[in-house]
Amino acid sequence: MAEPVEEKKEAQDTKARVHTYPLIRNAARMIKETMDKKFGASWHAVVGEGFGFELTHEVKNLLYMFFGGNMAICIWKCS
Repeated sequence: MAEPVEEKKEAQDTKARVHTYPLIRNAARMIKETMDKKFGASWHAVVGEGFGFELTHEVKNLLYMFFGGNMAICIWKCS
């Protein structure tokens, strides 16, 4: 059984994740819309932590980078 201090910390971490989710979703939407406007349609964006991917993309149209430690951004274009 977890100690009260550990439970409190876990609850705070969960609360912080719930509050940052809309920011992450909005970041992905903003990146996608910007790429669509600048380079044409069919761009996709994923922003988050702890995900893996296998996808089909056009040659030279994939960006995968880490931002601020654990935060990853994956952008790709497929038509």
